[in-house]
Amino acid sequence: MSSPGLTEVKYVPVDAAVRDYLVRSSTPADPVISMLAERTAAVGDAAGMMVPVEQATLLTILVRLLGATTAIDVGTFTGVSALALAQGMAPGGRVITCDVTDRWHPLAREHWELAGMADRIDFRLGGAARTLRELADHTIADLVFIDADKMNYPVYCSLAMELLRPGGLLIVDNVLQDGFVLDPELAEAGLPRRCAETVRDVNASIAADDRLEAVMLPIADGLTIARKK
Repeated sequence: MSSPGLTEVKYVPVDAAVRDYLVRSSTPADPVISMLAERTAAVGDAAGMMVPVEQATLLTILVRLLGATTAIDVGTFTGVSALALAQGMAPGGRVITCDVTDRWHPLAREHWELAGMADRIDFRLGGAARTLRELADHTIADLVFIDADKMNYPVYCSLAMELLRPGGLLIVDNVLQDGFVLDPELAEAGLPRRCAETVRDVNASIAADDRLEAVMLPIADGLTIARKK
């Protein structure tokens, strides 16, 4: 029984079994996204950069709820997030996705075409900051999804705010950094620690930004959804 005046905080630790139950209790992933996820899992260690299928489903739902016609995907990899965003759009919608490498683009393109979404996805090769700056003069975005190199998250978030329309969504992935945002000193020295420190600062900045209303969700490695007022 709770002590008088105290409120119990309800939470359930998400281990592998709970995560599997969550996925099974959600709408099944789109077949092409599931296929692309399987192909991505086979690429080796780099597969850890892929958004999980339940997160892809959430992205599709958010795009549909927004009635989004323009979304920006920062960090293409094998194209799962770009495809999920595109699938939430009506014909005529556009996802602009960018990456510093086109190594995975053939795999992405194959599945975008298989899903009938290739005409909605515009892949840009090059640094994300440069791409976002180029878009700033002529693009208004309904949604910006950031899932790229963590050390540049502050720059990406700042540029995203310039592109977002009022009511648009800024979505930032990997905001928990395997839990090391709680204490970056516990992370491995070097880049992992610097990434945890940087993302911790970004999380604090988003929470304190009076232009946004934000919530952090414990999905995968943490996902922040922030609405521009």
